[in-house]
Amino acid sequence: MNCKRQISLIVIILFFLITIQVLFSQQKKLDVKEYKELIINGSFVYLPIYKNKKQFLPKYVIPNPSNKEFIAKWDNQNFNPYRGEKITYPFQLAFESTNFSSPVDRKMVVTSRYGLRRGRPHQGIDIDLHIGDSVKSVLDGKVRYVGYHGGHGKTVIVRHRNGLETVYAHLSKYLVKENEEVKKGQAIGKGGITGNSRGSHLHLEVRYHGKSVNPEYLFEFTKEAKIRSDILYVTRKWMNPRYHRSTRKSNVVVHKTIDDITIQEEQKQKTYIVKKGDTLHRIANRHGLAVSEICKKNSIKYNAVLKIGQQIIVN
Repeated sequence: MNCKRQISLIVIILFFLITIQVLFSQQKKLDVKEYKELIINGSFVYLPIYKNKKQFLPKYVIPNPSNKEFIAKWDNQNFNPYRGEKITYPFQLAFESTNFSSPVDRKMVVTSRYGLRRGRPHQGIDIDLHIGDSVKSVLDGKVRYVGYHGGHGKTVIVRHRNGLETVYAHLSKYLVKENEEVKKGQAIGKGGITGNSRGSHLHLEVRYHGKSVNPEYLFEFTKEAKIRSDILYVTRKWMNPRYHRSTRKSNVVVHKTIDDITIQEEQKQKTYIVKKGDTLHRIANRHGLAVSEICKKNSIKYNAVLKIGQQIIVN
């Protein structure tokens, strides 16, 4: 009796294994037309849709390999889920469109740029608006973060297909929710002065894997609202505010190929860490520079008070 049961069990297992093998062999022949995007517990998964509707349809979802950048470290709780991750420079960015949408209805007037501001890094640009004005997503994407974040105040973060994230800060009201899909030009919030804000304006940041990118390297903030190139390479210079000044527009030279990148641009700027007793005069003398030159490079005033640990550009 036990022997018969064992034989029956073996037959059932063999039948099951053969069935699984047939199903998987069918699956390999499937012609995937596209992927249907779904959200499960805040994560993005993709259900394959086939050209032939009668084909075998698996009961599980598989990731779309072309959207790895889009779904990586999807996190609705943390402003920066990429903390601690390192970036290899230069890296390539691709855009599906030649234009972006203005984040405001009025003329885009940049009041403060990406770069050093009063000796501290300003990691985005400020665009003039009035309290209550609509704030719009510059590109198609999905809302990853909605919440109050330190000096940013009420903030919305939208992630885009190429891995970029755009940050909209100092809002007075949210018009979208986490995991919501948004279109280019869609209103996502209302302008305000929440957080560390001196007067009403939109603080707009562009980030890649948690690190800020100079928005003016990617976008032309003019009436035409053009994306500078459908494919471009980003170097260290365009992700470090210390290479730029918030009071003036940087000279933008877009790298469309690796060959466009100069060796000089990839070199790190030399910085000095302020120690106890240091003054601008002592630092200038030590590095053979004029005080005015250090002030200009660091966007600080002649009589600025230095703080221990502060980084000063000295080349």
